[in-house]
Amino acid sequence: MGVSIKSAREIELMRESCKRLEYVHNELGNHIKPGISTYEINKIGERLIREQGGIPNFLNYNGYPAAICTSVNEEVVHGIPKKEVILKDGDIISLDAGLIYKGYHSDAARTHLVGNVSDEVKQLVEVTKQAFFEGIKYAKPGYHLHDISNAIDDYVSQFGYGIVRALVGHGIGTSLHEDPQIPNYRQKRRGVLLRPGMTLAIEPMINLGTWDVEFLDDDWTVVSKDDSPSAHYENTVLITDSEPEILTLGNF
Repeated sequence: MGVSIKSAREIELMRESCKRLEYVHNELGNHIKPGISTYEINKIGERLIREQGGIPNFLNYNGYPAAICTSVNEEVVHGIPKKEVILKDGDIISLDAGLIYKGYHSDAARTHLVGNVSDEVKQLVEVTKQAFFEGIKYAKPGYHLHDISNAIDDYVSQFGYGIVRALVGHGIGTSLHEDPQIPNYRQKRRGVLLRPGMTLAIEPMINLGTWDVEFLDDDWTVVSKDDSPSAHYENTVLITDSEPEILTLGNF
């Protein structure tokens, strides 16, 4: 399947979906503190999504049991919310969330610091976020998809971090995962030519240690192989005639 080009009407619906998701993330961020369980975070997140007129697109996606992916410390992505997982001072937590609004999906992730976090881990979170912005410098017509991948790799590699390879970004629209796949590490091929109307979920996932990961027995949670902390930063991005438009950021 080729990469879908969204019409003006579809782009408006994507904007609405993404604006609602940004609101959910902003509100959820206010609840991140020592003592809260990931179960409670998910409960709040699902309520916020529904209050915004959205449908949680992660809930029951291939059997995933929650609306918000809550990945703590060495958990890279797809951590399952649990009553017994209580955030404590010094943790980091990645919240990956999405919603469907009028048939259109949005997807974004943020890694939050819980209380007082070590400078080493703080830097990991900051570099992961900046890697996204380095990548989208190339999210413009005339560039190829893997220019984004290569820019992320070039930036992150200078810090010696592990860039997760088993998981990648993706196209998004009437489905949560559409073509193309968007790796965060250097590619030999150029990838598709970027064109206005493409909507992409760009999401660096970066480990403090090795890039290698393992899947836990719950069939969902992905952890760094060496148990080092992992950070995740994602937005849904629209390719325009000029600069990229970050649909899940800057609406408020």
